Amino acid sequence: MNITALSERGRIWRLVALYIWQRTLKWMHGGPIFRLQPFSAVPSRLLIAPQDLRTADATNAGDIYGGRFLFSGHLVETQGRSPFELNAVHPDWQRQLHGFGWLRDLRAADSQIARQNARALVEDWIRYCGKRHPVGWEAPVVTRRILSWLAHSPFILQDGEHDFYHAFIKSLARQVRFLRQTINETNDGVERLQAALAIASACISMAGQGRFARQSIRRLDQELMRQILPDGGHVSRNPKAIIEIMADLLPVRQAFVAQGLEIPQGMVESVDRMMPLLRFFRHGDGALAHFNGMGSTPSDLIATILAYDDARGAPPSNAPHSGYQRLTGGDSVVVMDTGSVPELTLSGDAHAGCLSFEFSSGAHRIVVNCGVSAKSNAIWRKVSRSTAAHSTLTVDDTSSCRFLAEKPFGHFLGAPIISGPTRVALDREDDPAGSRVSASHNGYAPEFGINHARELRLAADGTVLDGIDLLELEGAVDPDLSFAIRFHLHPATRASVIRGGTAVLLVCRDGEAWEFDAPGLELSLEESIYLSDVYGHRKTEQIVIAGLVQEIPSVTWQFRKTATAKLSRRGTSDFDEIGELPLED
Repeated sequence: MNITALSERGRIWRLVALYIWQRTLKWMHGGPIFRLQPFSAVPSRLLIAPQDLRTADATNAGDIYGGRFLFSGHLVETQGRSPFELNAVHPDWQRQLHGFGWLRDLRAADSQIARQNARALVEDWIRYCGKRHPVGWEAPVVTRRILSWLAHSPFILQDGEHDFYHAFIKSLARQVRFLRQTINETNDGVERLQAALAIASACISMAGQGRFARQSIRRLDQELMRQILPDGGHVSRNPKAIIEIMADLLPVRQAFVAQGLEIPQGMVESVDRMMPLLRFFRHGDGALAHFNGMGSTPSDLIATILAYDDARGAPPSNAPHSGYQRLTGGDSVVVMDTGSVPELTLSGDAHAGCLSFEFSSGAHRIVVNCGVSAKSNAIWRKVSRSTAAHSTLTVDDTSSCRFLAEKPFGHFLGAPIISGPTRVALDREDDPAGSRVSASHNGYAPEFGINHARELRLAADGTVLDGIDLLELEGAVDPDLSFAIRFHLHPATRASVIRGGTAVLLVCRDGEAWEFDAPGLELSLEESIYLSDVYGHRKTEQIVIAGLVQEIPSVTWQFRKTATAKLSRRGTSDFDEIGELPLED
């Protein structure tokens, strides 16, 4: 057995030991013993309701009132029963139900019926699930429920009876105590930080918390300082983590202000660091680049979060701690992944996309990564994390990272990365002519004896993007060993092969055109799929350069702008007349 295999096995057994230890502690702190403990520490009242920044849809209120619940792509009709009496439903559906995020939709309806419906459903949860439920008492679900109940408590409690008010406050306090006792057993990363946010939010929102409030604020400060990197990124390297954290952190910060409390230093510094990095990942159309778990961009939520940004400065060009680079020139933006694998326990959503990049021009995204599917589907999740789903180079159609296999441990440990690039070299140069980033990784070295190096240079006016991909051999390799360089295209970009297969013409919706070529090499245009569209999966295409490692150790390619947008007399582009691309499942 080689050193790499031994190292991977060691990481797996470390995960197994950690899982067993955490499950044991969780059983001790939040299991039968917790449920049997007497509970009388009921706060007298709620002092404040933190704001919910997430977007609501009032049209869902009618469906909820009619007993139709559509969560995670699963529609369940309750047929007059309480949804909390149903158990044989997909776990992801149950997590959204028990998280109570849908309260914002009922509140948006702003009607007496919606308020009574919300109160009845909360009463049902307290009655059927208030002490135990296999999904409803998972720590992340408890976190979301606490934050939802607090944010929408004025809506729920208005015109309610005293007995309901008391039951509501008692149940809320019980859930906060559960989270406080089990936070150390919560999965590290965003889940643990959100649990700390929920506890702190509850402690400053409920009367008489005193010592608990001070402890919760101190713990939240510690988690923020530990998880938010100096450049504003999250330790998981997932851009989505910044959105999720900010959506919960900003209301807690506002609650501190409303209560006249001093905002903890860690909270101030974290917000100040995360805001610029959120802009760092944005393309010209406002969408965030798809790296390491980022799916479709919640545009409304992003706009709301950025409204809290007082500085509103230009995004940074370099995020060295998070492992990303941003190149800008004219209207063009390139974002490149130049980081190594996150820590083992934080890599459950990380992708094998080292040295992949996304490229946009103005409001047009041209080169993308496939992104993450919104569907609860293990197959699509596996596909989206592979190197082939990213705009970078693959060797022998193999990912640059190895994920934990589904059996025998994957069922309960998930699929963290157990090996991947450990060394990513980086060099950056900015001058009046443009910006250049050169990077390399050793993800393919253990299995194939190959290092992948990539250099990108974006012209200052944004009209030319040059690239070089190098295969650096550490020794002899199989003469039949192949490579493929993929450039996944956004579905709104039309592509066609020109010049006898030596170039590809790319046309955007407003007529802007780009030409891609790789001198001396034959290109192919193949099918691809874009997983991160807000309306579902969409068919798209990818440019592929393939060959044998020994024969073509270096590939030079270029994107060159050949036409700007051409508007018709009606004020719309001629290209618009072709119509939108169809949505695909």
